[in-house]
Amino acid sequence: MPYYVYLIKPGVTNLVKNLEKVSDFENFKQAKNFVKEKRADQDEDKSLTYKIIFADNELEAEERLSEQREAPILREWEK
Repeated sequence: MPYYVYLIKPGVTNLVKNLEKVSDFENFKQAKNFVKEKRADQDEDKSLTYKIIFADNELEAEERLSEQREAPILREWEK
């Protein structure tokens, strides 16, 4: 299974994400180094995000990136 690298741009709302596949790699180290370079070259624009996702195919990768996760529950000692 390959590692996919996606550029996530802000969408119309928080529920909608604009996903753009940048590349895919067979090993994690290559993907990690690629994303580090892209983030270093990135301007001060904090609205763009690079993500690495491990999936069987592009469709599964985009589904995983698009799903909404619940915010973690903070315990009293974590605040």
